[in-house]
Amino acid sequence: MRVRLKRINFRRNGGEFFLERKVRIFLELELAKATNNYDYRNKLGNGGFGSVHKGTLEKHKDTVVVWDTMVVVKKPKDVDKSLINKDFQRELEILMKTRCKNVVKLKGICLETKIPSLVYEYIPNGTLFQLIHQNEPTISWEKRFKIATEAAHALKHMHSKKICHGNIKSANILLDQNNSVKISDFGTSILMSPKHKHIVATQKEDSLGYIDPEYLITRELKTQSDVYSFGAVLVELLTRKKLYDIESENSINTIHYFISSVKGDMLSNVIDFEGASEDEVGKVRSIAKIAVWCLDPSGANRPAMSEVAKELVSINRSSKVEEENEDLEEENEDPEEEWDPQKVSCLEEATSSCLSCLGLD
Repeated sequence: MRVRLKRINFRRNGGEFFLERKVRIFLELELAKATNNYDYRNKLGNGGFGSVHKGTLEKHKDTVVVWDTMVVVKKPKDVDKSLINKDFQRELEILMKTRCKNVVKLKGICLETKIPSLVYEYIPNGTLFQLIHQNEPTISWEKRFKIATEAAHALKHMHSKKICHGNIKSANILLDQNNSVKISDFGTSILMSPKHKHIVATQKEDSLGYIDPEYLITRELKTQSDVYSFGAVLVELLTRKKLYDIESENSINTIHYFISSVKGDMLSNVIDFEGASEDEVGKVRSIAKIAVWCLDPSGANRPAMSEVAKELVSINRSSKVEEENEDLEEENEDPEEEWDPQKVSCLEEATSSCLSCLGLD
């Protein structure tokens, strides 16, 4: 019975489509083994989409592990099938083939479950939220400028592919071993149909402050919603204050206070400039204006991410982020076994034959 259910899920989730396009398909058993059956000690957190687990993929040769790769498995909640976006295959295909160095790489997908599980590369240095609020007493302005610029280029790249993130916040901006930005959670919101995409953004209280107010009225997710959320992240990065602290009885709206301070030329009310050079203060003021621009209540008045990225590069000429190199493919891929669709062969034959080759019969 369970094998039959896996076959049904595989077909409904577009198994043939992904096989045809050489997308790596993981078996449910393979991911269970990688995460030690989703052991709580490997759990990294929960999201609106489901739970997130760290895992290790191994390759054996003559019973010896010849390499292992750390991954993150996003295990979905068992929500109603109607929430699945029927056109998500095309967008996931784009994500699988994208090689933007500032976007977490989507390594593959498991189609045997009711809602597909997504497998991402593992990023070791935590989130921007942790960096801002938990990890370091001080963060250099140069580092903050670099993070802002790289995050803007990641969003610019994804928007150019007609993909909207839908849940931009500091907790979804990761930092690798070189402290370079890796935006995560692309691929979760696109699994939802447009009328249900609000589930991703509003499921968690820690998304308060990042959500586009215009979206809350229209329920229509656009790239301009990402622009608003990015503006909120800029505020958080510059001020090192939480946008909305639900645990505080005297909590203020950081975004509104920030905007009024910028417009009143009183940035020192919300930003600690201690130790900043004159040049850095000037850059902060310019970036603060970009943040206010992004946070315009009307989406039509906000800039495109391409404009934001261009402005940030212009402000921060010393940044190592270069526009012309943003979309280059990674030079060093993980030493993974190449996903060869020929191993599952007979795509033109009956679907059952494909399932048999995948070990699902």
